[in-house]
Amino acid sequence: MDDSAAKRKKPELLMPASSLEVLKTAVIFGADAVYIGGDAFGLRAKARNFSSEEMAEGIAFAHARGVKVYVTANILAHNGDLEGAAEYFTQLRDMQPERCDALIISDPGMFTIAKRVWPEAEIHISTQANNTNYETYLFWWNLGAKRVVSARELTLKELRSIREHIPEEMEIESFVHGAMCISYSGRCLLSNYFTGRDANRGACTHPCRWKYAVVEETRPGEYMPVYENDRGTFIFNSKDLCMVDHIPELLDAGIDSLKVEGRMKTALYVAAITRAYRKAIDDCLSSEETYQAKLDWYRAEVSKCTNRRYTTGFYFGRPDENTQIYDSSTYVKEYIYLGIIEEVRQVGEHPWQQTSQVEQYHVAGSGGENGDRGSQSLGCLVRIEQRNKFSVGEMIEIMRPDGGDEIALVRAMYDESGTPVDSCPHSKQTIWLELTAKAEQYDLLRVESNKD
Repeated sequence: MDDSAAKRKKPELLMPASSLEVLKTAVIFGADAVYIGGDAFGLRAKARNFSSEEMAEGIAFAHARGVKVYVTANILAHNGDLEGAAEYFTQLRDMQPERCDALIISDPGMFTIAKRVWPEAEIHISTQANNTNYETYLFWWNLGAKRVVSARELTLKELRSIREHIPEEMEIESFVHGAMCISYSGRCLLSNYFTGRDANRGACTHPCRWKYAVVEETRPGEYMPVYENDRGTFIFNSKDLCMVDHIPELLDAGIDSLKVEGRMKTALYVAAITRAYRKAIDDCLSSEETYQAKLDWYRAEVSKCTNRRYTTGFYFGRPDENTQIYDSSTYVKEYIYLGIIEEVRQVGEHPWQQTSQVEQYHVAGSGGENGDRGSQSLGCLVRIEQRNKFSVGEMIEIMRPDGGDEIALVRAMYDESGTPVDSCPHSKQTIWLELTAKAEQYDLLRVESNKD
């Protein structure tokens, strides 16, 4: 370890999870902590979120692997929202045998209720609270908060100054990757105005991704674009944040938790981003030379995920329209998520694999020298819940937590009853795949979206 790396404190890598499957993926692929939403009071009402049973299972899974779980209750509450808050925090407090490690809250009223119901709870103050200066941090610290999530509008210089003015044991959390809201600290009113769905209570319809133009009042129907190119006008549409190129600067700023946005993202997205940042952080802490040497790999990995092109946001000063505005309503999507491996068996282990039916769906030439099944021991049989259609004979990628990804041929495919099929067209159907490479539980399967 070099001298500069030895002086740096290891930050937490905090990942989002929209479901139990995604939580497990984040844990397996290297997160130090995961944040999730329950059935109420979170800012992702359209996310699947967690039932009490799923939350208990997810927390137990994470804790067994040394990973923390934080629960969001960060809406900007109205009077009617407060009625069930005490009961909700009581349920979280009384979860057994495991309970969450912290609550994420933005509203002072919700904070007050949480502290009254669960005095010993660790509370993190959400970015929604507009945390832009060290006096705000100290305000929340004196009320009993452990951590404050910085406003996304802060620069690294400002964050370093905050670190210098707050207690050493107080924690700073900052977003380093993911979608950027166009409103100050994410407190947007557009959705409520246009659709009646309040973004600050978890129901954002993302009107910032829509096309806009100016209309002069005496010239109805004459649309004058505010900023134009050949694809239209997207004056509110921000690029996505990505700081994987700047891990040393983040560590030197004294940030305790590096947070990734995306509580509505897929397991594939969470796996790829978790793995890329996990390796970038660990490499940088070991040796900045190692980190610099692997930059191209980190960049390539985060680019394989669905994104709106990347920007460094406000970290190095106020961005201009060329670095911040994304002039399209479509996402860049290089890989398609096929499923997460739920179970692994040896080829031929299932009784139904011995039937003569198998051979007609078995890819010719994929076995031994004469196309027999003699070399199948090199592969494996895996069960997944399919997320996108693919077929026997396709080459797919096994994505592993350690980065040792491998291309495999889909030799054969079976439905739940063991009937051979040549493809899986129905979303979320359970299927068994015979692959030509080894795989393990929780590996992910993906395929390039632009493959021939």
